[in-house]
Order: sequence, then structure tokens, then C-alpha cells
Amino acid sequence: MNIGAFIIPTGIGASIGGFAGDASKWARKIAEGHRLIVNPNVVNAACFSGITDNMLYLEGYSMDEFFKGNLNLSESRNNKIGVIFDKAIPQDVYNIHINTINAVKTVYDIDINQIEITDEEVGVEFFINQAGDSVGNIKNPHTLLRAGKKLVETGSDAIAIVCYFPEAQGDDYANGIGVDPVGGVEAIISHYISKELKVPCAHAPAFSDYSISSAIVDSRCSAEFITPTFLPCILLGLNNAPKLDYEKKGNTISINDVNFLITPYDCLGGIPMLEMNKLNKKIFVIKGNNTVLNINPKNFPINCDIINTYEELLELL
Repeated sequence: MNIGAFIIPTGIGASIGGFAGDASKWARKIAEGHRLIVNPNVVNAACFSGITDNMLYLEGYSMDEFFKGNLNLSESRNNKIGVIFDKAIPQDVYNIHINTINAVKTVYDIDINQIEITDEEVGVEFFINQAGDSVGNIKNPHTLLRAGKKLVETGSDAIAIVCYFPEAQGDDYANGIGVDPVGGVEAIISHYISKELKVPCAHAPAFSDYSISSAIVDSRCSAEFITPTFLPCILLGLNNAPKLDYEKKGNTISINDVNFLITPYDCLGGIPMLEMNKLNKKIFVIKGNNTVLNINPKNFPINCDIINTYEELLELL
């Protein structure tokens, strides 16, 4: 079976995949016939997940290291998942997340190895920069790292991270306009922990307002407006996330095994695209998926096949 990668970068306002699991249907269809590496942004959808057994769930830093040839992927099932909670999360919000963990454990038999609360508040800030990208800061990343090290030391294979975000996404996002404002800093958090601890990880924000609005929102982000917590999707993704094999021993998947890469039309400057181009491997760019960036085949020298829609790509594959 061919191996492909389906990537939609976080925080760049992709018209398909820039919201809440709205690229999942295409990833799921492609994964019916191909082993498919996906970043969390493709399949995460709050209380839902588009993940299937034929997908390899890989966050951005590890994705880049994989495409640079610095690590291979080793198949894994029923990972022991450790969960980090930001000390800043209010008790009532924390209790809702504990109920969420117990529900996911009950329904999906997911192995939650241990819960660790950071010894200090993380201090998350997020905003949209002048270029229109979602970005942010973490005031105290080391408290996350200390908690993560404890989880790894007690046998966790993967780490779910829940940090406190005092504000919600805002009306523009709910109306399907622009960029998810929390996506950029979420990527910073997962990149940092993945880089330092070399285990699969993913992040879910915790908001102080967990009420569910009755307002009708854009269908692409509706999954995030019917639940008080976004934790289920990352637990489902991490459950079978591949182990990160930096020693590259045994029966593993390497960049050399990847046959094709799928990405939006105008975000071609990322490491996966550059490395696939070096190896003269197939890159499919979807013209019908626009972002706030402007790095496309017209102004960026890369070998790629321009496909109008994911539906056309599915027929081609």
C-alpha cells in the first residue's frame, strides 16, 4: 500500500482544514486506499475526530524532523497517554476535563497513564499578526517541560497538553472568516514538548467559558461550539500515534517510503514540501484550498501537480 502525507498547516486560515476537522472527510477517503500521515489540524474536531486506523497522527515539529530524515515512524497501538494540565485552569473547568477523560476511557478504552498539573501557570497569549497568521507566546514553557518529563518517566508513550486560554476564538472564526486565533500558539506548545521529549503530543485549549451557545455558526467550525472541551480529539489521535524512532532501527517508516504529499495551494514553503521536492517525489497542491499565505507555484520554484479540488485528487489517486 502506498504511503502519503496529508498536511494542512495550523493557523494560516486554510479555507478547507482551517477550522475544526473540516478536511477530515477528504483525509478519510484518501486513507481508504493509502496509508496516510496527517497532522492534528487535519482531523481534530473538538469532541469528534476524523482519525482512522490507516492514519499516522504526527504533530508539526515531528513532521518536519520526519521529512528531514532525522526520525522514522514506528507503528504503535493503544499508547499510554499522559495528560498535562495547566495550573491556571479553574477548578470547574478542570473537573469538566476529568469527566471528559473518563468518558473517552469508558467509550474507547484509551489508556490514560497519568495526569500531571504544572507546578506553575503556563501563561498563554495568542493573537493574529499583521500578516494575518495566528501566533502567540508562552510565558513559562519550562513548567510544561517539567510536567512532561514526569509523565515520560512514569511510562507515558504520548502526551496530551491542556493549557488555559482565558478568551474564546471570537465572532470572525465562528462565522467562517479568517484564521483560528489559537492555532498558532497551540503549534508552538506541541512543537516545544515534541522537540524536548521526543514523544507524540498534541494540545487542546481550555476556556473559562464552557457554556454552549445556541447561535448557528459556520458548519466548518461547528464541532467546537457544541462541546465545553476540545480534549477528546487529541486523545483519539494520540491513542495510535506512531512512536518517534530517532535511532531508525527495525521495521519503521522513513521519508523514503512516502510516495506523495498533499497540501493547500499557497503554503509551499514548509519543510515537508522542500524535502519532498529534493527527493523528486509527488507533491499535489490543491488550488481550491486557499490560505492567508501567498507561497504558490507561481512565485515559488517547486515541482508539483496543481489539482483543482480534493475530489479531483481522489479520482486521480
